[in-house]
Amino acid sequence: MATTADSLALAAQARRSYVERLLSGVPGVVHAVEDGSRLLATQSAEHGLQYKRRDVAADLRKAAPTWINGIVAALRGALGNGMVAVSRPGDLTPLGRAPSMTLVDDDTIEVEILSSRLALAMMDRASWEFTDLRSRMSSLEQRDELDTHDVLRPHVLARIVTTTWRSSSMSQDAWRTLQTVLHEEFAHFAEEAYHETNRWLIQQRVLPEIDLRPFIRRTRASGGGAVVSGGAALTGANSVFARSNVGEETRMMTRAGGFARGSDHAEAVLGRLNRLIGRQLPDFAGTAPMQPASAELKSAIAEAQQGIQRRLSAGSGQVGGEVVSTPALMEELHQRKQALKSAATSPVERATIEIVALLFQSILTEERIPAAVRVWFARLQMPVLRVAVSEPDFFATVEHPARRLIDRMGACVMGFDTTSRVVGDTLEKEIKRVVQVVEAYPDTGRRVFQTVLTEFEKFLEHYFKNENEASRRGVSLAQQVELRETLAIQYTIELRKMLNEVPVQEGVREFLFHVWADVMAMTSVKYGVHSAETKTMKRVAADLIWSASAKVSREERAEVIRRLPPLLKTLREGMDHAGLSAEKQDEHIQRLNNSLAAAFTAKTAAIPRERLEELMVKLETLEELLPDAEDVEIDESLVLDLSGHESSELEVVGEGGSMPTPAMLTWARELQVGGWYMLDYRGRNEVVQLAWQGMRRQLTLFVSPHSRGILFQQHRLAAFLQAGLLVPAQDESLTVRATRSALAKLDVDPSRLLN
Repeated sequence: MATTADSLALAAQARRSYVERLLSGVPGVVHAVEDGSRLLATQSAEHGLQYKRRDVAADLRKAAPTWINGIVAALRGALGNGMVAVSRPGDLTPLGRAPSMTLVDDDTIEVEILSSRLALAMMDRASWEFTDLRSRMSSLEQRDELDTHDVLRPHVLARIVTTTWRSSSMSQDAWRTLQTVLHEEFAHFAEEAYHETNRWLIQQRVLPEIDLRPFIRRTRASGGGAVVSGGAALTGANSVFARSNVGEETRMMTRAGGFARGSDHAEAVLGRLNRLIGRQLPDFAGTAPMQPASAELKSAIAEAQQGIQRRLSAGSGQVGGEVVSTPALMEELHQRKQALKSAATSPVERATIEIVALLFQSILTEERIPAAVRVWFARLQMPVLRVAVSEPDFFATVEHPARRLIDRMGACVMGFDTTSRVVGDTLEKEIKRVVQVVEAYPDTGRRVFQTVLTEFEKFLEHYFKNENEASRRGVSLAQQVELRETLAIQYTIELRKMLNEVPVQEGVREFLFHVWADVMAMTSVKYGVHSAETKTMKRVAADLIWSASAKVSREERAEVIRRLPPLLKTLREGMDHAGLSAEKQDEHIQRLNNSLAAAFTAKTAAIPRERLEELMVKLETLEELLPDAEDVEIDESLVLDLSGHESSELEVVGEGGSMPTPAMLTWARELQVGGWYMLDYRGRNEVVQLAWQGMRRQLTLFVSPHSRGILFQQHRLAAFLQAGLLVPAQDESLTVRATRSALAKLDVDPSRLLN
């Protein structure tokens, strides 16, 4: 059994190991930043920005040695006791020495801001590793939290980096120019240091399995299963192993922006919230799931909901012609909160009221939510509070339907131009309907939120397809593309089966599979699968098969020559309708002529008339033989180029991005209709909204505010996400952002949970 002294010595050794890893890696990370700055300087940008990037890259090359020395010196000061005094950027000394006393000027405040942003980027990347390391160190040192000045804390390393940047004569403006590169490299740097320190502690048998039981919430719907709020369904060595496997993919995903703040990040934020509450209210985890809300609180919530409904009955932020401003709205909800706390009968109920109030305070001050919609979010506060007091997994998982509903509605309205803040009448009416349904069923809880969430998802599909002016035309075109491509693949599959044992020239086979299948598909989409035009294209396929088979008699050769001019004319018409250029048509016709000429001298057996008639019957009834559309994947092995579908109203993305990882492909499949993104394509950087997804999400359509559609295949979409050319407009969901805001307020004053 290890003694307390042994544990403390092990903790000191772990801290020293962490610092030594940082020291050994500093030159490498600084050189990586240099490389990133040079790469950035080579990328196209407006004239002024490009010159600035070049100047910053040159300045950094000169300042790098000084910057490295500064970081190393500051870290070496922490080798002794693992503490660095960083109360202000100018005060960077080993703990124990008196920092210089100076007034806090604007420059210092600016460095504080830059440092905080870097620390946040580190936590976004390394939250799992840091949480595990903090748990192990707390276990060794027998205390709840790390010291504020502990070198293990991300903000300490961030302060060292930003302060020494300034002391190496690099400007704040230069930092902002390279901020993306700096955040990426130092977040990666911190994550690796935390990971290696965790691995060392596991080797020393320090908490090989992190105990997350205090943060587990069990729900009646889970059938005894547990939801882990700390952000990990795996524990101990298994969780470390799993993270090490996905680490590289996670780093690549972060470069694209947004994905790093996905479900893992969200669960980590909720985990922090639960731990903070647990320190103030140890009974929160144990009693909340088992005790329903008191009758007094239920009555107070009902009264508050009715009062808010009366106050905001217009639903548009106006009552009797008077505009309800956000401050007035906040004051109204604050008064309701105080009344609710007075009615609460336990500390857990008061804490729940406070947290929900803080969440909605953040949501209602989100400037990107249009005022007309903000009112409906305000009316959701009481229904959400009713759910939160009876279903504590609302605080434990982002998958709770109440959270998902708020996030989905927020994602659809937060991408609009903040100067206009206008949403479509139809979308606003649907949000109003959703809220009123939730209000109408006060005792249904989770079920009503899940029901309206499902209805809202169906509404979005219908809305973008039929009612949204910006997207309706684009969705129609995208659906035609999908139908055409699906039919082309189905036709190709069946043609391959038909000709598997038929003696036909290889050039004709390739033409039928790669060109004529698409022509038949296009004709089917345009005129209908049973139209005369489609039947003509199928008959051409049969004629071509017969013409390219071996011709051994003079009569057969004469028949081919007689049929050839009208056959070639119809082939050109079909290719023309399918969008093939004249040059491409000429190439295909030349190859076909060569194949037909070869048929005149072929020694192989001719196709029997009975077999030819059988092929014709199969072609005429082709639709009855087609595989189920659900079984067809529109992938690059079968459809290499969708550019033929491009028009003035629809752009088809056929190039760009970088080779996506499997995790990126997964992310591409998880994007949701209604979300807003920044797209960098063809020299434009503009906001777009995801309006439609095809079967199996193989095709995805985005629309610009100017009604232009941009269509991606799944693999290309993942490539754009990988390269950061398509970035979510929201780097985290509305409820996660609100939770982070609540945490910041509770960190400053945890006692508000108890009052």
